[in-house]
Amino acid sequence: MEERTVTHSTFVIERSYPAAPERVFAAFADPEKKRRWYSAGHHTMVMEDFTSDFRDGGEARMNYRFLEGSPFPGATMTNHTVYQDIVPNKRIVFAYTMALNDRHISASLATIELVPQGQGTNLIFTEQSAFFEGGDGPQMREQGWRKLLDNVAEVV
Repeated sequence: MEERTVTHSTFVIERSYPAAPERVFAAFADPEKKRRWYSAGHHTMVMEDFTSDFRDGGEARMNYRFLEGSPFPGATMTNHTVYQDIVPNKRIVFAYTMALNDRHISASLATIELVPQGQGTNLIFTEQSAFFEGGDGPQMREQGWRKLLDNVAEVV
């Protein structure tokens, strides 16, 4: 029997965008904008399905398939998100799980804070996670979010 393990992690990422908080918030709220920055730069997997109901209690789901040359060719990755608290143009709190081939690999709570700074916005992203055996782990997850938040700049 495989030993069950869990690794806990918290990380914070800060970004500054030369756009008002309303435009940065829209990058997360508008499904088409989110799909653009969320799927940009994925060379080892393709997004096959994306749904988003951006409201308190709403859910989002993204399904990916890994391509040849990836660590998991042919495997599927699912991200299931539930929005916990949304304050327009200021804060988004969401819980999400990730599964590899329907096996949960992590559970996370994330907070996005938008702080006006002159003509732009400072974004503070905080994630608290539990990674299960076979999961991507804290370093890979933080690296992934750093890339995603860089991609947000393309749509604001």
